[in-house]
Amino acid sequence: MKTRSTIIKPLYTEKMAAQQEILNKYAFHVENHANKIEIKKAVENKFEVKVKSVKTMNVVGKMRQQMTRKGRFTGRRPSWKKAIVTLEADYKLELFDNA
Repeated sequence: MKTRSTIIKPLYTEKMAAQQEILNKYAFHVENHANKIEIKKAVENKFEVKVKSVKTMNVVGKMRQQMTRKGRFTGRRPSWKKAIVTLEADYKLELFDNA
């Protein structure tokens, strides 16, 4: 049995707010090694809803630069995985209603 948590945090943006109302879609920041089946089971178990479909995408980390007295340092933000979960028509997440 895996003890790790697949879902890290929910994502709430203006675009996702519109999709929640019209298309019943919700976005989550998930573990990099999680697959669609694990994400579907995690959402169904955690929120007690029925998932219709899951779409995943890998978001590439952005390059960052910082100027200091010793010169310029470049770094990179970490890459992460985003999952967009579509729920069945009868279900809704109350998690995003207060946002």
